[in-house]
Amino acid sequence: MKKDQANFFEDVYEVVKQIPAGRVTTYGAIANYLGAKGSARMVGWAMNASFSIEGIPAQRVVNRNGLLTGKHHFSTPTRMQELLEQEGIQVINDQIQDFDKVFWDPAMALSI
Repeated sequence: MKKDQANFFEDVYEVVKQIPAGRVTTYGAIANYLGAKGSARMVGWAMNASFSIEGIPAQRVVNRNGLLTGKHHFSTPTRMQELLEQEGIQVINDQIQDFDKVFWDPAMALSI
């Protein structure tokens, strides 16, 4: 991993750690907050690499439509949904329900 990429991944993890329980954000919202608009895929790569790091609530990061697109990176196909439901988020067919109500925008919540 390149040094700049490693720093970007660390920045992503710092944002993800700030997402409150019971809320979710998107790959794109994180990229936008980090000044890397259009780099949602790179945020996804960071999240894929986060599973060996303790304390990263990866279940709270979903795609722009509220779909659990990262679920196959969890220990079981249902683990991401289970973790979200434990936080009070309803998921049906891999889709976050009331996505607009549980969406957390780091650009609004965190001071840049």
